[in-house]
Amino acid sequence: MSLNVFMKPHIAMLAEKYDVTVIANGAEEDFSGLVGEHVRVIPVNIARAVSLTQDLLALMRLFKIFKSARFDAVHSITPKAGLLAMLAALAAGIPVRIHTFTGQVWANKSGVVRWGLKALDKLIAKCATGLLTDSFSQRLFLINEKIVQGEKIIVLGNGSVSGVDVERFKPNLAARQRIRSDLAISEDAIVCLYLGRLNPDKGVQDLAAAFASFAGHTPQARLLVVGPDEGGIGDILQKTLSSCSHQYHRVGFTNKPEDYMAAADVFCLPSYREGFGSVLIEAAAAGVPSLASNIYGITDAVVNGTTGMLHEPKNIAQIAEYLQMLINDKALRQAMSVQGIARAKEFFATQVLVSAMRDYYSPLLNKGAT
Repeated sequence: MSLNVFMKPHIAMLAEKYDVTVIANGAEEDFSGLVGEHVRVIPVNIARAVSLTQDLLALMRLFKIFKSARFDAVHSITPKAGLLAMLAALAAGIPVRIHTFTGQVWANKSGVVRWGLKALDKLIAKCATGLLTDSFSQRLFLINEKIVQGEKIIVLGNGSVSGVDVERFKPNLAARQRIRSDLAISEDAIVCLYLGRLNPDKGVQDLAAAFASFAGHTPQARLLVVGPDEGGIGDILQKTLSSCSHQYHRVGFTNKPEDYMAAADVFCLPSYREGFGSVLIEAAAAGVPSLASNIYGITDAVVNGTTGMLHEPKNIAQIAEYLQMLINDKALRQAMSVQGIARAKEFFATQVLVSAMRDYYSPLLNKGAT
């Protein structure tokens, strides 16, 4: 999923000049959209959950692949893959080792768990020869937390991993009407959308509680939640919203997020931790203002008061207040929509990020080949 969502345009760009090998958890058929000339795929069982046996087997498998292939560079993304790939690449003597930080799982943890997870990120940073991060605020966070020295980590372009495809994410009246018709949502309803994985760290339960607090006296409001329930919180949401169940709509995984964004009026991301929040610039490109948490990463994606509004994380009363403000003020939503579209196109279009990645790689691989 990370490869398809974030790295596909970068892989295509690199394959124009280099031979690229993609290694990820999954079966070969899962990678059909990534395979092309100069791109090969090697499935390796890199599980998201911690499993000492599986993780050691994956580490050994990666080491053998790296040692035999003698790559010029290894680039990892996501925490688990980063740890295993950077360790294996260092042991195999790969000259260029790059990791992209896309958020820290320990950011909202405490005690020994936070200490242990931070130590693993420090290990990734030590094994890498270069580091990328997808937002300037995350870069500062990593430096302040002493994960990495400032000279070793950079942000490409204006942030995000691969930007937003502005030809895919854009206002779309036909998609808006189709989705609303499918879900029996009238055109005059104001749709508040959450789209992404459902787990407690995303704060969806706070959004549900905030919405339930005012839905009874805001009959035009609708809450649409789209995405796989990875955290097992679907029942919690349904219970929280039981008093306004007729205003709540639930859709599982979709490979057409742009259609649901086109159908929305406000995009909501009440997350407790984010590296950047690429979904926010996708929503902006689709002309949808955001209501999101005022945390590092998200502050790079949303200009508070201009392309959306930022609330304090876990502050249900503030989420409710700001959401009602956006629901009731059409002129404010329209002004934010115009600003969001312009900012997404100027600073975060995919070609901007792909060009920045090309410029980053070129001297590294030339150096690695000498």
